[in-house]
Amino acid sequence: MRVLITGGAGFIGSYLVDHYLDKGGEVIIIDNLLTGHENNIAQHLGKRQFQFLKQDVCDVSEIEGAIDLILHFASPASPFDYLKYPIETMKTASFGTYNMLELAKEKNAKFLLASTSEVYGDPEVHPQKEDYWGNVNPVGPRAVYDEGKRFAEAITIAYHRKYDLLINIVRIFNTYGERMREGDGRVIPTLITQALRHKPLSIFGDGKQTRSFCYVSDMVRGVTQLAQSDYSMPVNIGNPNEFTIIELAEMIKGLTGTRSEFKFLPLPQDDPKRRKPDISKAKELLNWEPKVGLKQGLKNAIEWFRRKK
Repeated sequence: MRVLITGGAGFIGSYLVDHYLDKGGEVIIIDNLLTGHENNIAQHLGKRQFQFLKQDVCDVSEIEGAIDLILHFASPASPFDYLKYPIETMKTASFGTYNMLELAKEKNAKFLLASTSEVYGDPEVHPQKEDYWGNVNPVGPRAVYDEGKRFAEAITIAYHRKYDLLINIVRIFNTYGERMREGDGRVIPTLITQALRHKPLSIFGDGKQTRSFCYVSDMVRGVTQLAQSDYSMPVNIGNPNEFTIIELAEMIKGLTGTRSEFKFLPLPQDDPKRRKPDISKAKELLNWEPKVGLKQGLKNAIEWFRRKK
């Protein structure tokens, strides 16, 4: 099997590289390293079955040889990143997705789009099911990511309907684990890094907003199982166990033994108040559900960040 992974040097993308190489496949990645890092794929550089193209997915239109599967994971994926790179984020979701769909059509390859729970915006329905259309501010600061991914879903479905292209769409809920960047702005790496340095733990708003955190091995298992299915509509992959940010911070304090106190900061505009996936569809279609609890996943991530210090 020959697999193309865009964003393959990123957090989740690099684990997908590991998975398909371990299965004996050949893997090509496209990554401009805007938010990815070569360290994530260093163990594969020089392997005959692995090829790294340091390019922007918006500029790539041709790949030599056959391709069986395209996993489109290229994109800044944290508020810090997509607020820093708003135009690049929208270009990746639009031009980048179009380029990869055209390539999939040319190669007769299957196409899997990495979408996001952010398509639900600040949801008025809880938990979020795939048939919920969302509550997104189209001109807010987060819109470059939220609306970009909504466009990516729409054009992916359009290629499926017009060209019978085989597609999957995964809506990824908050994922965490080893290989996250310290400074990417997402809550778990931020709190872990602050705790290990005994710095104040940043809590936005009152900390009562909720998230549902999925460990990276569970996410990769869900994505790869979806890629084997013929289901073409969106599927939520995430952990339905819901925690407030205060509960998360308290857990990280306990696991790190930090002396850090909380530092409360203003809540960013359009920040979702609640986030929890309904994973009924993933259970039914894929026989998938998460296996790693938050405490164990945090232990793994903390140990990795500790080794990096």
